[in-house]
Amino acid sequence: MRDVSEIAEWARGLAAAARRVAADPRAPIATAAALAVLAAGQATWVAVSQHAGGTGGLLLSPGWPLGAIVVVLPSLLGTLPLGFLWNRTVAATILICAANFLSLVAFRMLPLAALVAQLIVSYRVGRHGPQLLAGCVALPFLALALAGLAPLRTSSAWPGNTALAILVAALGPAAGCAGAALRSRTEAIQRTAASEAIAETLLEHTARGERARISRELHDVVAHHVSMIAVQAETARLATPGMPLAGAQRLSAIGDTARAALTEMRRLLGVLREDSGDTTAYRQPQPGLAQLGELLDDAREVSGIGARLIVRGWLTSLDPGVELAAYRIVQEALTNARRHAPGAAVDVEMDFADDLLHLRVRDNGPGPPLVQPDQLPAGHGLLGMRERAAAVGGELTTGQAPGGGFLVQATLPIKAEVAG
Repeated sequence: MRDVSEIAEWARGLAAAARRVAADPRAPIATAAALAVLAAGQATWVAVSQHAGGTGGLLLSPGWPLGAIVVVLPSLLGTLPLGFLWNRTVAATILICAANFLSLVAFRMLPLAALVAQLIVSYRVGRHGPQLLAGCVALPFLALALAGLAPLRTSSAWPGNTALAILVAALGPAAGCAGAALRSRTEAIQRTAASEAIAETLLEHTARGERARISRELHDVVAHHVSMIAVQAETARLATPGMPLAGAQRLSAIGDTARAALTEMRRLLGVLREDSGDTTAYRQPQPGLAQLGELLDDAREVSGIGARLIVRGWLTSLDPGVELAAYRIVQEALTNARRHAPGAAVDVEMDFADDLLHLRVRDNGPGPPLVQPDQLPAGHGLLGMRERAAAVGGELTTGQAPGGGFLVQATLPIKAEVAG
């Protein structure tokens, strides 16, 4: 197994090196020059061998030195266009195939380097050009093979012309098919990538449109009603003569709370509009455990309840996401207590233990409705608290508190975790 892995690693390294060499802009010229030298040398050697054996064909019997020079010309035409016409695939294919056909018919030879050049251009025309051309240029060689080439038999210095023609007629279309297959695969990959990019773009535009719609709904409906609460509270405080001081303070607190809600909503609307590309949002730091005291003070002023903050253990620096989740859980729990148990006292307990924060919010109100736990309606507030706890890798439970009242209990990690 180790030998197989070493061979595979060696093959991958060789393929990577080949890709680097092929990417060099000078590689086609260098390859064509090397093939031309090999083809010219082999053509000269075959020409001399045929003359010595008395089997010279056209131009080789009389004056063989001049004939040897002439034989070299098709070999050069069958290789050099590979480099000089690298980006003109059709022209290179036609010129190389014609030169090789001439060399095979007139001089009874086809240098191996010229055959390699023809296979390369056949592959490239299947990869980048008209794919039918790779098969068409092989037809003359197929006809030559079917004719048998009886008048053009050669000496033993080089394989028979029929075998060479069959070899070209078979390998040329095969190389073209290989190039066409890679071309189809590349096009399929590009189409898939384009489809995925279009789908992601459409999804992003859809999400932006939905965020813009939500921001408009919040602005036109919710923000309007909250602003009306602030206005009516202020109007009631100023328009009611002889109102007790406590009542005036309550109405003033209602107005302040409504205006604070409007400020928070405008910030949220700014974020939504920024995500949808409409405008730039006004950002401010998110609240954390340091703001819990202010949150409890606001709860006391608004509802007049008794609210305590109890902290146990060593205070530890928490992940910002965990602090935000804890703050929002306490905020929602206080809102629920004010809505469902008005006047009830609330205790907020934080217990720092090891790598966990144990958070408890308990009121002394009437507790949850007297129904089965699985029948208890799940409001948006309780669901939102559970989602916030789960988002940082924690857990949250709610239910009847020992001795009466309602209990919200959360266990949050000190460092935020990715929810599974």
